[in-house]
Amino acid sequence: MLPSTFPRLRAGVRAIVLDERDRVLLCRWAFDKPEPIVVWGTPGGGIEPGETPLAALRRELTEEIGLALAADPPHVWHQEVVREGHITGFDGVVNDIFLVRTTSFDPRGAMTDDELAATENISEFRWWTQQELALYRGSDLFAPRALPAALAALLVDGLPGQPIPMGL
Repeated sequence: MLPSTFPRLRAGVRAIVLDERDRVLLCRWAFDKPEPIVVWGTPGGGIEPGETPLAALRRELTEEIGLALAADPPHVWHQEVVREGHITGFDGVVNDIFLVRTTSFDPRGAMTDDELAATENISEFRWWTQQELALYRGSDLFAPRALPAALAALLVDGLPGQPIPMGL
């Protein structure tokens, strides 16, 4: 049996969605607790009980951005963040992050804007160029924090032999 202090982690999946111009599609999350914070991150979400990571990825991309996957995408990053109270009810997240190539599209998933805001805290989608990521100096954060550099490396180096570990 695990000790009561053992961290509870939320298992999730995310997609680096790149278009034909290597722009990345990011979601804007706005949280107000414990303090106001705005984060730009890759679409995705939690894995439901009994669901495989790829089934969860397909479901999340359909719900959030309206993208249906034709094939299984490569698994490129593995993120582990353990920090007490990181998200409501959990002490961290473990995300498997996949690379999805597609043509540019207007993100419109199965959820309405109100549903996205209420259940996912998503207020906006935006395609970012590599230059915009590298030059961004605003107060919003990226998730993972190393997203601009890690994505640039992925585009230069190509697919890794195994998923690259990522932190916060």
